[in-house]
Amino acid sequence: MDQINENQIKEAYITLPKGYIANGVHAGLKPNGNPDLAFIASKTPANVAGVYTSNLVKGHSLTRSISIIRSQKTVRGIVINSGNANACVGEDGEKDAEEMAKCAASVIGAESKDILTASTGVIGSRLPLDKLTAAIPDLVKNASSSEECGHLAERAIMTTDTQPKEVAATVNIFGKEITIAGIAKGSGMIHPNLATMISVFTTDANISQDVLQSMISANVKDTYNRVSVDGDTSVCDMVVILANGATETPEIKAGSEEYDVFKEAFHALCIDLAKMIASDGEGASKLVEVEVNGAKTSNDAYLCVLSICRSPLCKTAIFGQDANCGRFITALGYSGADIDPNKISMFLSGLPVYEKGVALPFDEDVAKEKLSEHDILIRIELNDGEYNDRMWTCDFTYDYVKINASYRS
Repeated sequence: MDQINENQIKEAYITLPKGYIANGVHAGLKPNGNPDLAFIASKTPANVAGVYTSNLVKGHSLTRSISIIRSQKTVRGIVINSGNANACVGEDGEKDAEEMAKCAASVIGAESKDILTASTGVIGSRLPLDKLTAAIPDLVKNASSSEECGHLAERAIMTTDTQPKEVAATVNIFGKEITIAGIAKGSGMIHPNLATMISVFTTDANISQDVLQSMISANVKDTYNRVSVDGDTSVCDMVVILANGATETPEIKAGSEEYDVFKEAFHALCIDLAKMIASDGEGASKLVEVEVNGAKTSNDAYLCVLSICRSPLCKTAIFGQDANCGRFITALGYSGADIDPNKISMFLSGLPVYEKGVALPFDEDVAKEKLSEHDILIRIELNDGEYNDRMWTCDFTYDYVKINASYRS
């Protein structure tokens, strides 16, 4: 992991890998005037792979992209709008997504099927297509590989996010420097099996679509799918990766040493973005990691971390800096996991509060001080097996209710 940290780039943006351009503009979807339309593209066809929400209801921009990725190996880029989810509006939504792609493709001399689409925002309202098609030509014409344009693309996909989420790393493969960059948005409606996040990765590595698909599918299991903000899974979420081979190295083959190096770096970036999403949960003031050790099965460990992370009582206790172990033990008890309550021990940011089924006395001032930190670790020892899991969440604050009580207005 130390090697990966050394390879990570502090000033990250999506166009750091060779051969990519991007841009972001205000097209009129957000009333505050912030950027709301993004374009990210490779100068040459790039192999593409993706993973998507498990929600049976899916947005029209997303279903279009899923169809493209499943039917062809390469694309040129993606157009993403925020402020409107383009979901649950029928055939108009499908037509609007296609028109967005067609408009962007015409500027770079590509076909509409070479441009993916993604949308995020309010569900159930039709896209203001006239605003989008008016903005897309200049959006694409002015796209570049500059740091400024890379940052603009990230800001354009944000909705209730308060912080941009950008990561990048370099690895040495075949004697050349290969770069991976990623951006994400996501703050509310976040729960395992993806959520309201949209995330895009670019790399100049030479990797086939099949290998990319296997890699991204495996990587989301313990990164993006281990984030829960509020228990809701949205209809527009996706994670995609483009690989254009601009470094002109030999192909990275599955199972090779080069594959392991690349996969480890990609996995580290997915973890970083997942933690950024949890930390920036709507109204959140804390990043909470829940770690469960010693479960009988992997599913038992997962059910335990999941139950705590989606419990409003556990999350409000963290917000109130209240070391109420009963809330966490209760969540474990109804999790559906096969556990022995008399073997459980629990630690709140290192402070023992529960041991072998019994609540422990502790210094309330010390507990409050530990829970006042931004990063909180809840560690559960089940002492009943060899399986472990972990998940990231955040606290529930007053602001979460304020944000979501008036989301459309």
